Amino acid sequence: MTLNIDRETILWNQFRNGNEESFITVFRNYYSNLYNYGCKITQDHNLVEDCIQDLFMDMWRTGGKAEIISIRAYVFKAFKFKLLKALGKISRVPNLQVNSSEHTFELSHEMFLISQQENLEQFEKLQAALLELSPRQKEIIYLKYYSNLSYEEVSDIMNINYQAARNLVYQSIKVLKKILAVQLILSLISIYLN
Repeated sequence: MTLNIDRETILWNQFRNGNEESFITVFRNYYSNLYNYGCKITQDHNLVEDCIQDLFMDMWRTGGKAEIISIRAYVFKAFKFKLLKALGKISRVPNLQVNSSEHTFELSHEMFLISQQENLEQFEKLQAALLELSPRQKEIIYLKYYSNLSYEEVSDIMNINYQAARNLVYQSIKVLKKILAVQLILSLISIYLN
């Protein structure tokens, strides 16, 4: 479940003022999104769950003292840092910039099951095209289109600037279009020759 910005701000401020129900709402609203995101980074589902629990325990202990613009961006970024740290992908040095290309990011088949999809062949072509993307490209496609995050939120989570996030999305889509166009041409040639 995603919340609008005004509702998020109210919810966060209520939590900062000690409202336990607001904290529970934040947990419920973001748990499954964080779990799905974590499972794209690692197949260790227990570690993903532990990191989510640790994140929310840390938030409860600190009382939400952080000034934030978006709860969604804050919890995604904090969770990603915690998970990569647990995986040993980053050191324990504070304020370390996380290099997103250091971890594997896998996209699930389920996220692309779209009701308008005409047939299994199109799905297989899309999956083959996605395999050609780099881990960073897969991650940004997941965050932008599957998680419906804004460019500001994506840039914050991936530790890149706003324009770099837009450029990476553009380049990822450009790669997908090129691969799909080549696949279409090869399919037409195959049909013509048969």
